[in-house]
Amino acid sequence: MTVPASDTIPRQTALQRWLRIDQHAKPMVYARVYQTADVFNINYWLEIVFSAGIAALGLALNSPAVIIGAMLISPLMGPIMATGLALAAGDLYLAVKAIANLVASIALAIGLSAFIVWLLPFHSVTAEVLSRINPDLLDLGVALFSGLAGSVAVCRAGADGAVTTLPGVAIAVALMPPLCVMGYGLGSGLNTRIMGGAGLLFLTNLVAIVSSAFMVFLLVGMNSPDVRAEMELARKGEPFAETLLQGPLARVLSKGGRLHWRILMLVVLLAAIAVPLRTALKQVAGEAVARGAVQDVVKGLLPPGALVSQQIEVERDSVAVRLIATRSVPDARLKEAEEEIERRCGRKAEMSVASVASQSELAQLMQKLALPLPSPPKSVAATLPDMQQELIARITPVLNSVWPPEAPIQGFDVALSASGIALNVRYESTQTLGKIPLDMITRDLQGKLGVPNLSLTAKRVAAPRRVSRNANRIR
Repeated sequence: MTVPASDTIPRQTALQRWLRIDQHAKPMVYARVYQTADVFNINYWLEIVFSAGIAALGLALNSPAVIIGAMLISPLMGPIMATGLALAAGDLYLAVKAIANLVASIALAIGLSAFIVWLLPFHSVTAEVLSRINPDLLDLGVALFSGLAGSVAVCRAGADGAVTTLPGVAIAVALMPPLCVMGYGLGSGLNTRIMGGAGLLFLTNLVAIVSSAFMVFLLVGMNSPDVRAEMELARKGEPFAETLLQGPLARVLSKGGRLHWRILMLVVLLAAIAVPLRTALKQVAGEAVARGAVQDVVKGLLPPGALVSQQIEVERDSVAVRLIATRSVPDARLKEAEEEIERRCGRKAEMSVASVASQSELAQLMQKLALPLPSPPKSVAATLPDMQQELIARITPVLNSVWPPEAPIQGFDVALSASGIALNVRYESTQTLGKIPLDMITRDLQGKLGVPNLSLTAKRVAAPRRVSRNANRIR
């Protein structure tokens, strides 16, 4: 007796009704997820190459927009969802295909990004690279929620959905950038810190999404006998599938790969990843507390507007604070500030303050330097050496800046008289400077030195000669 098709479909649970899961579309969803694990899909590998190349260049350019573009192209969500479905349904053949696809995709993405980075003429670590080498429990939470959202979207897609077209989930979980950061560390000289941090972030995303997908696919009944029967019928005739399902590995997994063992495996993986992530989260929280304590202490240490810059370095057991301010701080107050920081964050504190001139003080100083030379004092004989050094120091750079470089100066004399200042310059040149160039030089000197009654004479010498220390003198 033939059982009607409607009787072979299990009853819909409350969760399935709440999520609006179409019972008749389950085989179609299963087939779509199954197709994403195909190792011989050329379009899939082209998307991997394109997304890895874009992500690697985006990391080098420190461009978030370019990296987001790589996330949208990346098809890695497909085989990861297939792995979760295979674990939920106990489908050995799908699990082998999905895991093989994932391993090859990871190797290709890391290798290609490492090659691109190796070709670049610079290997500086950008902010986008640094942001992906310190994962914590918050990243695990993001990956879990992203996996749940993606799995529900896949189950509700039916015949009108596409498994790999999940833009929001792809951006939230960021699967390709961590792989390319690993390649960045490999291509820039085997930087183990970058590779290890990015590898932990990708592993966190991978295990979290697989676990979320496993839970959703299990709860919506994707492991029902009718769905499995249709899938086994659809891939009937594939030599590798029949060999694998009838081989010794299938017999071993039929006993050791039961549902409770698969659940235990995912729980152990999540717990193993959560240990280093929890340590990283505690470190981040401690750094935030330390920085907050420093900010509060600095506000009470210096008046508003006195702080020029600050540098805070938070280590595991210490906090170093270096301040630049327009006000000096007594040693006693610095000691009190260090004790307050140690009390609030539990780390040894070391604080230093370097005082500099304020903006108004600098403006006053520049204004004084710009004033013209004071008039000669009545007692010229008593201040003549000081005046000589001051005049020569002021005239020399101005004269060098306006004098033509093709006629190098060999020396000059300064003569003071009641009518003003007279300069007599000796220069080396094949031709004598004419009246017009000398008049232009004279006007430039008068304007830059602020001496309108300055006069200039010049004498050409045939060859260079050694200039003594007293070559520039005042008569």
